[in-house]
Amino acid sequence: MIAVLLILIVSAVWFAQLGFVRLATPLSRLHVVTAIYVAAGVATMALAVVTDGASVRAVKAMLILACALVGGAATSHAIGRALWLRGSVGPARPDP
Repeated sequence: MIAVLLILIVSAVWFAQLGFVRLATPLSRLHVVTAIYVAAGVATMALAVVTDGASVRAVKAMLILACALVGGAATSHAIGRALWLRGSVGPARPDP
């Protein structure tokens, strides 16, 4: 089970890296980055639970995942808004 989860983590990161290279716009690339938070984060947390069972380390992995998901979503939103306001994506918008 541990080997399967490790393969899942590595393949998710490689798949996202290929997607990042192939996508053309910065906003599209941002979607790939946020997908890594979820795919690799959940698999890493599951790996900690499978390895240790219900332990302090597994709880810490869950808390780190929760912080990464919330922080990653907030950061991605801020970067996406900055790209949109700068005019890098979509129609240009006058500064507020």
